[in-house]
Amino acid sequence: MGGMDYSRSTFSIDRAKRLFWGAFALILILKLFVASRLPPFVDEVFYWQEGQHPALAYSDLPGLTAWLNRLGVELGGNLAISMRLPFLLVAAAVPFLVMRITRREIGIREAWIAGTFALLLPLAGTLGIMALPDVLLVIATLLCVDAGSRLLRNVDELAALELAAGLIIGGLSHYRFAAVIVFGFLALLLIPEGRRALRDMRVLVAVAMGAAAWIPLIWWNVDHADAGLRFQLVDRHPWSFHADGISFLGIQGAFVTPLLFIAFLATAWRHRNDADPQKRYFALLGGLVIVGFFVLGFFADTERVSFHWPLPGYLALLPLLPGMLDAIKPFWRRAIWITSSIGVLVMLGYYVAVSVPRIREQAAATKMYANNFAGWDSLADHVRTELAHMPKGSRILADNFKIGSELGFALSDPNIQVLDHELNRRHGRAPQLAIWRVLQVRPQLSAQQPYLLVVGASDVQLKHLPQRLHQLCDILGPLPAPIVHNVDHGAQRFLLFRLNGPAGTGSCVTPAMAWLDAPLSRQVVSAGETVPLKGWAFKDGVGLRSVQVLWNGKPMDARVTYGSANPSPKAQWPISNDPNHPNVGFEGQFHVPPAARKGTAWLGLRLIGTDGSVEDWSELPLQVR
Repeated sequence: MGGMDYSRSTFSIDRAKRLFWGAFALILILKLFVASRLPPFVDEVFYWQEGQHPALAYSDLPGLTAWLNRLGVELGGNLAISMRLPFLLVAAAVPFLVMRITRREIGIREAWIAGTFALLLPLAGTLGIMALPDVLLVIATLLCVDAGSRLLRNVDELAALELAAGLIIGGLSHYRFAAVIVFGFLALLLIPEGRRALRDMRVLVAVAMGAAAWIPLIWWNVDHADAGLRFQLVDRHPWSFHADGISFLGIQGAFVTPLLFIAFLATAWRHRNDADPQKRYFALLGGLVIVGFFVLGFFADTERVSFHWPLPGYLALLPLLPGMLDAIKPFWRRAIWITSSIGVLVMLGYYVAVSVPRIREQAAATKMYANNFAGWDSLADHVRTELAHMPKGSRILADNFKIGSELGFALSDPNIQVLDHELNRRHGRAPQLAIWRVLQVRPQLSAQQPYLLVVGASDVQLKHLPQRLHQLCDILGPLPAPIVHNVDHGAQRFLLFRLNGPAGTGSCVTPAMAWLDAPLSRQVVSAGETVPLKGWAFKDGVGLRSVQVLWNGKPMDARVTYGSANPSPKAQWPISNDPNHPNVGFEGQFHVPPAARKGTAWLGLRLIGTDGSVEDWSELPLQVR
């Protein structure tokens, strides 16, 4: 691409056409490859679980995403690629809808270029890799954009029908489509031809049909005390000003690619007062969506991913983008093509990296670690093994909805019991779990109904982990010795407990916790070097007997003394009842193996309880030079 001249005089229709088909084929092949290998994402498998419980609407979404997910697994089996395939096929239509709009309103050559950028825009080019509602929301947006531009020229039955289809699909896709509706109608109201179209009875009927699509979601909220609506509009948003909203510019620049992001903003500004009503409509709709979500970012939720929210705005601007490219210097035109191409390949490459266990493992203990993709297959294997050693009829009891959905998908069981957990409420899934009658606030334990409890220790921040473990004690009694399953050196950490009888009584017994003050993460060490070791560790209810050191998962000869005074854990967690407090510190030294290879090595701790429990803590990366 870098050697091409993309000026209007030399970038012919034939060249634009060849470029589109080449990009379309390459990206589709890459998406199919990634979708077949990428581990199921947490939200995907929750939508799978919803699909296994057919309904018109759910606590977090309207029904269409779950229905399409169910269709995929019904046709192809309970596989990740099967639930994703319908979304991949729908996403493949996106560039063709963009070209249809652009060809009619702008021109043939511009249509091929706009279609190509629908593939190169990273947020759009990767659509369908995961079975998420954004695919349907994008299709609904483009149908409405197409219908709106046609209505500006002439109101007819086909345009009104297309508008109705877009509104219906959007209303069945996500609460967030309401923003597209608001900004779309505002854009029409700002254009004389748009106001004329909105007075036409055929358009009003189409709007009424689209409004009817929201009835299942409204009905669900009426039946459940507005739980879904309250979560989407109230619970998840602080609705108070915070300066984090300014990060929108940097985040969008990164995910759209910086030059393309600037080009989109310039395109919207350039055509905001265009004499051509269609061009002005595209500019107003796209600009309003982007600016609207930018302003919202100063008041809305910052904890969950929202970088994809403005995507409908960029799609609305795509028909105008080729004209903008023609108006700038060749150097910047080429730079936009090249950086956009690199951007979509980088995003696809990220998904490839996440799907490769070895690469994912190397990212452990970094902010790049993709925990929502990691460890679910190995956890399922571990759970199968444990269930095989438990009495017949033993059931799984998941700590939160993430574990319940992921294990449910892996084991083809959409009815795994789930404990009450802050994660369930924070993600708006608690009401739906209660409707399915899988939410267990206080399960009845008995010898007749054994449970395998699966706890996600890494799903809770370390500072909140003791509180969660004590909550489990309150519900289930003193916990037996856990079976620890560390994924990627403990970046993803699961604790399995065999609950074979009624809840016990007495002091709360929980899994052990530990911390290393020395050495530090990523500290550089040399083969044969003696390295000081210092930290703390405790186990509520029974205490620890000793601490052992692991090098790359294997015990090593190290001198470690446990039981020195360290009051900080008790001060941080007054709830802790380890009988050894404050003497829960340890210190000593270990020798880096003389034959240690250069590169990353993993230092671990094995915590031995006075009750005989053996628990491996998360590992710390060291750099051997």
